[in-house]
Amino acid sequence: MSSAVARTTSKAAQLAAAAYRLTERDRRLCRLVWEHRVLTTEQITDLCFPSLSTATHRLVLLTRLGVLDRFRPFRPTGSALYHYVLGELGAQVLAAEQGVTVSELGYSRTTTLALAHSQQLPHRVGVNGFFAALAAAARRRSDARLLAWWSERRCAKRWGRLVRPDGFGRWTEAGRTVEFFLEWDTGTEVVAKVAGKLRGYADLATGSGIWTPTLLWLPSPAREAEIRRAITTPPVPVATAHGPVTDPADAVWLPMGEHHRRVRLATLGTRGDR
Repeated sequence: MSSAVARTTSKAAQLAAAAYRLTERDRRLCRLVWEHRVLTTEQITDLCFPSLSTATHRLVLLTRLGVLDRFRPFRPTGSALYHYVLGELGAQVLAAEQGVTVSELGYSRTTTLALAHSQQLPHRVGVNGFFAALAAAARRRSDARLLAWWSERRCAKRWGRLVRPDGFGRWTEAGRTVEFFLEWDTGTEVVAKVAGKLRGYADLATGSGIWTPTLLWLPSPAREAEIRRAITTPPVPVATAHGPVTDPADAVWLPMGEHHRRVRLATLGTRGDR
């Protein structure tokens, strides 16, 4: 048997063995990690597991199998959380599900692990943390659900000519449903550039006839106040919030035009479930 044939046979055997051990939750996790590039232990717990302990044990196994890879970004003091990305075997599983090759899937282990050193990592983790927190909020309520979460990559494919939001979501709670675009601000962009993004959302709304709210999450109260002064009269519905993300569904959103009364995410929509 040639070495190439042996390697192919070995990979097929590994894939068959992994497929046998993977649960539907594992497969969903693979899809989430691939779609959103990187998730921390806490985010994965919020999205897929009932407890941090259960998540940690399963993640260790999936990493050993090669379904996931993990890394800890450098921190000057202390240890960062583990960050999980899709592993080689996980890519094979997803490719097999879609009936494509790993190359056609677009997976490269080198490129995937390069996220550990990317300057965009904190931004990406922040965006994913927002949606993971929404998923966790839905699990605490019987009348709420995160119906959709689109990644920046998926949004760019759909609307990239006009806007490139950090995410798109659809949230329902107590009979109210809101669709929204998320702009995650880390405080590094010029204020005028952040405010200027709203023109693209206005063009999209004019063309589609759907005035989807744009949500701006800011890193501090000072940054929020600065951005709101720059926006003045927005061309689309806009609401802002600030600080560490705990529960984005809560009354943390301050619509433009309001000065003090913060409202729940679900109240920002104009649609009621039918």
